[in-house]
Amino acid sequence: MPDPVAAPVTIQPATTADIPVIIELAEATWEPTYRFIISKEQIDYMYRVIYTPASLARQMQDDGHRFLLVFYDGHPAGYASYGARPTEPEVFKLHKLYVLSSHQGLGLGQRLVTAVEGGARMAGGQWLELNVNRHNPALSFYQRLGFQQYREEDIPIGPYWMNDFVMRKKLNGD
Repeated sequence: MPDPVAAPVTIQPATTADIPVIIELAEATWEPTYRFIISKEQIDYMYRVIYTPASLARQMQDDGHRFLLVFYDGHPAGYASYGARPTEPEVFKLHKLYVLSSHQGLGLGQRLVTAVEGGARMAGGQWLELNVNRHNPALSFYQRLGFQQYREEDIPIGPYWMNDFVMRKKLNGD
């Protein structure tokens, strides 16, 4: 495991030029994140829908998703994406948050969430919302960061279902 004290950590906005880096990180994080939660067929299907270069470019250019990359000692170690909800502009949604398993426990996920909160707050967001699978161990991570269960949601994705908790956190600290 990398030394949490020795290496500098930086977070920077990602552009369409960074799509290959995002895909490389997704390939390393997607299956380990979901293998004990959903079937391999669902993992493969969802990955093909979400992580093609064209899909990521559409998310960035058309859907207004802002991507952030976290670098540990100069190397990409994770990413996040977020954006305003079109129907509720005061609510921002954390769409993605992934950190390489080799770099988990170093505070990189928390730093990404903090950066997302700051970006959402600067853009007028009052709430940050996310979906997390009801069986995802990351649920406790989000709770430690102050997110609370807001509702349950079952979302069809192709022939599969995402069975999620929707969690929210007030951004102004009240």
